[in-house]
Amino acid sequence: MVSGFDIFRVEVNEFAWQESSLPWKRALRKAARPCLPAVFASASLLLCMVPASALAPQQTAGRGIISRSLPDVPLPHSGPQNSAQQTPPAEGSASVAGTVLDVSGAAVSGANVSLIHGDGTQLLAMLSEANREFNFTKIPAGSYLVIVNAKGFAPFTSVEFAVAVEQAYEVPDVSLSIASPNMEVTVRPIELIAAEQIRAEEKQRLVGVIPNFFTSYIFDAAPLTWKQKFSLAARSAFDPVAFIGVGFGAAIEQATNAYPGYGQGAAGYSKRYAATFVDGRSSDFLTNALFPALLHQDPRYYYRGSGSVKSRFIHAVSSVFVTRSDGGRTVPNFSYFLGDMSAGALSNLYYPKANRGTNLVFTNAAVGLAGRVGMNLFREFLSKRLTTNVPGNGL
Repeated sequence: MVSGFDIFRVEVNEFAWQESSLPWKRALRKAARPCLPAVFASASLLLCMVPASALAPQQTAGRGIISRSLPDVPLPHSGPQNSAQQTPPAEGSASVAGTVLDVSGAAVSGANVSLIHGDGTQLLAMLSEANREFNFTKIPAGSYLVIVNAKGFAPFTSVEFAVAVEQAYEVPDVSLSIASPNMEVTVRPIELIAAEQIRAEEKQRLVGVIPNFFTSYIFDAAPLTWKQKFSLAARSAFDPVAFIGVGFGAAIEQATNAYPGYGQGAAGYSKRYAATFVDGRSSDFLTNALFPALLHQDPRYYYRGSGSVKSRFIHAVSSVFVTRSDGGRTVPNFSYFLGDMSAGALSNLYYPKANRGTNLVFTNAAVGLAGRVGMNLFREFLSKRLTTNVPGNGL
């Protein structure tokens, strides 16, 4: 059993060995040597009076001196989890600050500013102050980047930067650009757009009755495919109202005894009705479908509706002689002239022999041209007011 005297002797010897390097302390030790027996005797008496349990804390709280005669004391086990719980990470000494501005240099307050580690993990986040500044303090050294998000502005991400110990890093001014509006663009084939516009045009009727299909009130309407040109021509040519119009035309010819070779009575009226019907249908298909499809021209009249009366008058009349190509260019209206002349030539097949010849061709062509000019003037100055289901106003 180790006595208190042995422990005291070890401590005194150790103290003497540590201090022996100083000359004046060696002299002091020699002077005090004759008194050591008395000191030892007094210390032994005192130690005997102290309980042994009171000495245990002193062995662990001393200066790391353990007697060789004492058994080793097992140290408490400290695994990785214990050390992590018992030892919190050291607080850094660096800081990162900056200023949030918009492109005009005005302050942006309330912006969400995030400090991100170089590995992508978020460290801290805050809102920019009213003075447009942000400041992250007490952060450890390392590589970081700053991400800023603000309502109405595009997100901002800084370049990665390194911060040293106790460094006050200043992020260059963060300039936020205005966020572009979210626009959803739907791309549709031109053919589908033209089909929708045709359906709208097929609802256009003068005073709600007479077809007005070949007047486009959309000045930049989509070009028609060849199938759509034939479809629109057929829809116009065989509309029920067209048959009524043919009947009125034949009645006027009967009353004026036009083309006497047809005769009078029901037979004469029937022949005149058939001739007028074929004239109109052949003209419709040739001028509005066949030649426009072959020459890639638009058969419709494009309503202008603005400008002076003179400019609108010129537009209406010139539309007989020039038209719009499928590519949007202004080109000579060959489709109309070739169709008109071809329809006049076909009339030689069914008109009375006395009226056939080149005179009939040019007469019908001239009548058709005059009628086209008058129709275009009516379209430009009156038709919109009298037409139902016009795109944009419904009148």
